[in-house]
Amino acid sequence: MSKIVLKLTNIRKAYTDGKKTLEVVKGVDFSLVAGEVVALVGPSGAGKSTLLHMAALLDQQTSGTIEINGVQAGSLSDKERTLIRRKDIGFVYQFHLLMQEFSALENVIMPQLIAGKNESDAIKNAEKLLESVGLGARFNHRPSELSGGEQQRVAVARAIANDPCILLADEPTGNLDTKTSEIVFHEILELAKEKGIAAVIATHNPDLASRMHRTVHMVDGLILN
Repeated sequence: MSKIVLKLTNIRKAYTDGKKTLEVVKGVDFSLVAGEVVALVGPSGAGKSTLLHMAALLDQQTSGTIEINGVQAGSLSDKERTLIRRKDIGFVYQFHLLMQEFSALENVIMPQLIAGKNESDAIKNAEKLLESVGLGARFNHRPSELSGGEQQRVAVARAIANDPCILLADEPTGNLDTKTSEIVFHEILELAKEKGIAAVIATHNPDLASRMHRTVHMVDGLILN
């Protein structure tokens, strides 16, 4: 039986504004096993981004439990959560959020250095990853010198630079044209397969969703299947 790398149990998220409370995620149960790629689909405002941010330990759930590789991670200290994110989780945002003052290569090197990898190994790994996403000729280009699709491919390489066991992607192709979306999506799937990474990818594209192992539908803060 495949190992469960991510388990969410009765996850809820509510925001309070004065006397009003808005519950965005309303008791979600979800498990992800090693090596599977899952599509997370649903209308805008369904709670997909909020759920992914909680699963990535970027946001604190209101209640419920989050297990990463069997570790109860949702209630850990900020420092402990950061260490788990650094080691086990890669995240791709809809907007690439690259560091503008650094080159593509430096953007992929940086998280590795922060995680303690020596510079020589970090450079070699960054070069290999960028080559694998078709950016071998763009190492020294800054984000402003790259197209939107190229920037997002750098973001994908950066997300997996520390060999996470989980990749979470929030509409990674949402701002790209159809042809570029296909390229980026294909590279995410190939890298996940090659490295055995489990992934959850939020998307509005039914064609992309159909090519993943399974599809999870989220509506009004709930997962329907």
